[in-house]
Amino acid sequence: MDPISVALLAALAGGAGGEVGRQAWAGLSALVRRPFRRGQDESPDVPAVSSGEAELAELEEAPADPARAQALSTALAVRATLDTDFHSGLQRWHGQAKLVRTGDGEVHNTISGGTFHGPALQGRDFSNVSFTTPHLPPPAAPGSGTPPTQG
Repeated sequence: MDPISVALLAALAGGAGGEVGRQAWAGLSALVRRPFRRGQDESPDVPAVSSGEAELAELEEAPADPARAQALSTALAVRATLDTDFHSGLQRWHGQAKLVRTGDGEVHNTISGGTFHGPALQGRDFSNVSFTTPHLPPPAAPGSGTPPTQG
């Protein structure tokens, strides 16, 4: 399983996504608070591993701290490796949480100042876009008199 995005965790902890984002965060909180079921064949020599609860609480306190978001992402990944039920639940949660609009990758477009001739495309993540425009002479400069003629 891919690690949970630090940006997604920080955004959800900070309340991004409105009510849907809050529900996603509550879902992760409930998942992390479930009992930690480690594998049956685990040796008693294996060091203690965080369930993720402490990292979750710390990120809630300071959602803008990328180090805290990274610590939670790491704790989730380690726990998912050791707890198959948690792994399944985390995958389901992640699939739903990725759909929350967190503002990650948000784009603000502005066209201002001057005169523009030709197509303008505003947005994000375009591909396979082409424009076909008729071949016209450039517009006359202001105050130049008569526009050029096409011959």
